[in-house]
Amino acid sequence: ESVDLVVEGEVWLSESQLEKINKKRIAQDIAPFANPRNAAAGTIRQLDPTVVEERKLDIYFYDWSLGEPFPENQIVELERLRELGFKINPHHQLCESIDDIQKFWQTWEKKRTKQPYWIDGIVVKVNDRILQEKLGHVGKAPRWAIAYKFPAEEVTTVVEDIGVQVGRLGKLTPVAHLRPVQIAGTTVRRATLHNESRIKELGLKIGDTVVVRKAGDIIPEVVSVLPKLRSGKERPFKMPTACPLCSEKISHKKVVDKKQGNSVDYYCTNSGCVARQSQTIGHAVSKAAFNIEGLGPKIVEQLMESDLIKDTADIFGLKIDDLKPLERFADTSADNLINSIEASKKISLAKFLYSLGIANVGEETGLALAQHFGTLEKVKTAGQEYFEAVPDIGPAVAESLTKYFTSPKTSNLLEKFKTNGVEVVSSEVTKNTGSLLGKTFVLTGELKNITRDQAKQKIRQLGGKVSGSVSKKTDYVLVGENPGSKFDKAKGLEIDIIDEKEFVTLIK
Repeated sequence: ESVDLVVEGEVWLSESQLEKINKKRIAQDIAPFANPRNAAAGTIRQLDPTVVEERKLDIYFYDWSLGEPFPENQIVELERLRELGFKINPHHQLCESIDDIQKFWQTWEKKRTKQPYWIDGIVVKVNDRILQEKLGHVGKAPRWAIAYKFPAEEVTTVVEDIGVQVGRLGKLTPVAHLRPVQIAGTTVRRATLHNESRIKELGLKIGDTVVVRKAGDIIPEVVSVLPKLRSGKERPFKMPTACPLCSEKISHKKVVDKKQGNSVDYYCTNSGCVARQSQTIGHAVSKAAFNIEGLGPKIVEQLMESDLIKDTADIFGLKIDDLKPLERFADTSADNLINSIEASKKISLAKFLYSLGIANVGEETGLALAQHFGTLEKVKTAGQEYFEAVPDIGPAVAESLTKYFTSPKTSNLLEKFKTNGVEVVSSEVTKNTGSLLGKTFVLTGELKNITRDQAKQKIRQLGGKVSGSVSKKTDYVLVGENPGSKFDKAKGLEIDIIDEKEFVTLIK
């Protein structure tokens, strides 16, 4: 039988096969894979087919996505795929009611560990093909299918200590140091506690036994405390009165949140704090700013500890001879980093303003400022009133900008950037023309044929705006593959949701 069709499936790796792979890697003194998902993903990206063959991946096919004639429904589709020799998952069921779906979910919640592959939920699909076509897609996400996840895996461990991290704007965040524990295939040693109010809400003490899970199977969080397991040696945690790294005084800021309740945030007041500077430099060299390849957090810390840099501008004064004596830097790696730094010296005004790490100034605000003022000199001398005249910039952001650009420290920093060869490219002032004039877009998910940056650039060229969050002022939400919470919020607010194909039509 000859059939012309396109099928889609999911590659997986069994736990027993992972064990064999890891034994071989350990024998070769190579770090083992953390879990089957990581191993399967890494194998798919392999360029050497012999390595892929050795690892013995498996696959289940689920969808007959192109080719005629289409099977009349999902059950027939799976049977036809099986008849054609494609491997399908035998554990599927036609459900006649919501109760049937719930019973199927409950059955597999109990049986999820009985299969050779990992399972984090079930997928519920509309069976009838005609109904599927009528329901359609949003981006690549079908409206006729939905994932019904199992509860996140929860484990117990002990909070051995509570430390405090210092962010680039000085915010102090308590972090639980955990007795190492395996969750969803990885070893977890730390979990954020968000703020002092969360610690009080949990009733958490250092030494407590706690329940931990990964929110969204990614971010470790403390769910609850088990006070009945206390030995009496537990001790309460108090936020520090001085910065744990620079010992400067701490300021307090009350945060009002209708959903999560009121809380107090703590801030280091020392703008020269090593922790703050490290975070600020990391922000500045990131992809959305200077985009310096090879300059990760560990290298930044090493350069600071060696007293080679104190701020971002110092990076552009580095020489090869500065790097070669350092650990991790052979001739080639030193050359590569210096070349990356040199290539990054020319930067757009929008990216430069974002790179400075000014409070409340994100990518979109940086772009709005660049388009409104055109040059760095005009931004530097603008002042509160002129900043507030920029569309979508309110008093709080204008105050942050005014405070930043009137600081002598900022003047010295900007002068150092110039001395070290950084060229800030002026921007065209916004033109009040274009087919998307006055329209606000929000992007979510992965686009296939264009990058997010290309989509944003096209929107702006046509007079539109790009926002990072969905609100009633949003006109369109451009949705790609695997969209996030912005997609759900857009549906709730009944905002126009468009996929990549519709977006291309819109910008023609």
